Amino acid sequence: MRNQLKILRRFPNLKQSLRKIPENAGIYIFWQKNTPLYIGKAVNLKSRLNSYFTINLAPKTSKMVSEADTFSFIVVGSELEALLLEAKLIRANKPRYNFALKDDKHPLYIKITKEKYPRVLTSRKIEENEKVVDYFGPFPSSTAVRGVLKMVRKIFPFSDHKLGKRPCLYNHIGLCNPCPNAIELFKDGKDKELLRGKYRKNIARIRKILQGEMHSVRNDLTREMREFSAKEKYEDAVLVRSQVERLDYITQPVTEVSRFLQNPNLAEDIREQELQVLTSIISKHVKLPGKISRIECFDVAHLTGTFPTASMVTFIAGEADKSFYRHFRIKQTKGQDDISSMREVARRRAANLRGWGKPDLIVVDGGKAQVNAFRLIFDKLNIPIVGLAKMFETLIIPSDNGFAQIALSKGPALNLLQRIRNEAHRFARMYHHKLVKKSLVEFVSNS
Repeated sequence: MRNQLKILRRFPNLKQSLRKIPENAGIYIFWQKNTPLYIGKAVNLKSRLNSYFTINLAPKTSKMVSEADTFSFIVVGSELEALLLEAKLIRANKPRYNFALKDDKHPLYIKITKEKYPRVLTSRKIEENEKVVDYFGPFPSSTAVRGVLKMVRKIFPFSDHKLGKRPCLYNHIGLCNPCPNAIELFKDGKDKELLRGKYRKNIARIRKILQGEMHSVRNDLTREMREFSAKEKYEDAVLVRSQVERLDYITQPVTEVSRFLQNPNLAEDIREQELQVLTSIISKHVKLPGKISRIECFDVAHLTGTFPTASMVTFIAGEADKSFYRHFRIKQTKGQDDISSMREVARRRAANLRGWGKPDLIVVDGGKAQVNAFRLIFDKLNIPIVGLAKMFETLIIPSDNGFAQIALSKGPALNLLQRIRNEAHRFARMYHHKLVKKSLVEFVSNS
């Protein structure tokens, strides 16, 4: 892994170099000649690296930056991938400043204990004689580690407590389910073994995720979901599908972290492949005006019709460009009518076509009705419209013969569309919550 870092492009450790840095999640390395001084992770590489040149640094950090003559970066697909890759690189290279900057604090590890019911815990150091299945880390940021474990726990519940006589508090909110304490209340038999197996399966999948094998975990879940469906155990299939969706959300797209080292341009290659595959699918049903690069996605948010809002997010070459994001406060009176809201947003977007720029493709969150709401406005502008329906992640493509409905399998096109759709949903909800909060504050103030 040390040798793999040497193939990375080096940038002069100057503020002018920041113009070439993307606003993506990733890893950055400060170098002194051929020795890595410090390895860090960032949700936004450009912003994080810029901070080393624009704020007052602590003495140790300032010394590190002054000693570095170059820096490199690796773009990844998600914060989780950045966290895992950072830990792997630190463990392999042991950069001097990763430990010097901790002010004598030990870095954080995640450990899985070797017990009847393995626990997932954090630890500041490795105990040689401790009964542990595996250690993961070191992770420089304890906040990031605990945040990731919090997300993972919602997908694969686990225990962090010793065996007791009654189910724990986390069991009641689904974060320690099945709880080892609850399992032990069963008499020996089939039910107890099933629950014990379920718990151990959760631990095995958490271990794989921490090893960076998200794709393997997803394949296991997909296979399990299909088996439940084949046996007509639909409730179980829905639960597994929920796990798949949550895993996709925190790891979009699912990529083995080791691949980012083998190819430092992997993230860019993945984005290009996603656009090519999506273009290939759509072009079979509708004539595209040209190459797809700029994609806009629209979503509507409201709470039982109150404070309806909509969002527009823009992705260029597969990457979010927040300078083109827009919020819409819905003006029409039927706030709970998503279709009328979509028509209003479509009209307002078309009115700003010259000022905001022209998209190559518009994606709407929804099915035929939502697509038609935009088609009425944009067909005459020669801008193709597609929808993404949540049920089975179906791509809705209008054509001269009606609608093509394509249930997308996991792959490049779905990765891209889900990433865009989820971002549109997040952005719409953010504005909606802001309006609700403002209304509550005004209500309290006037009471």
